[in-house]
Amino acid sequence: MINVLIERWRPETHTFHFPVGECAMTLEDVAIILGLPTNGLPVTGPTMSSFEALETECLHQFRVAPRKTDCRGSFIKLMWFRSLKDRIVLTDDVHIQMYVKCHIMLFGTILFGDKSGATVHWKFLPLLRNFAGIIQFSWGSTCLVHLYRSLCRVTCVDCKEMDGPLTLLLTWAWIRLPFLAPISDNPRVFSIANR
Repeated sequence: MINVLIERWRPETHTFHFPVGECAMTLEDVAIILGLPTNGLPVTGPTMSSFEALETECLHQFRVAPRKTDCRGSFIKLMWFRSLKDRIVLTDDVHIQMYVKCHIMLFGTILFGDKSGATVHWKFLPLLRNFAGIIQFSWGSTCLVHLYRSLCRVTCVDCKEMDGPLTLLLTWAWIRLPFLAPISDNPRVFSIANR
């Protein structure tokens, strides 16, 4: 199904072109499917690539930094976050926040994943510094932009793989294009997509 959607994607208009007309995913679709806020502060900031900056940010947020073997360029391996999450003892608010931040970074692979599916870019870590302010960001719009960017990249002739929020793309296709949806023996498996 993803290949069909890619073939129908037009980067000039950011829409899917079908024989019956054009359609595109909207912020409303993202809010309904993922439940992410689409209003709020833009998700912006510098993208630093030095290991020292990554190390400093992790020390600030988690009181421990990954080794160079736990990273791949500007990406941190998910195993490091899983291991860190498993070692955190939930004794106070600070440790609970560290635990939740690990979960957010792991969940970030679904929204902002790379092609390997085994790492996550650390550029989102500075946005998690103010724990109470995380909800103020427009994560839904950022996710939609990331999807559009991934779709535009994958339409290039030399691109062989796609990254980005594929769960969002598939669920949207099943909702908006029911003729593409799988026929399920158990209609409760994908309750949102089936609606």
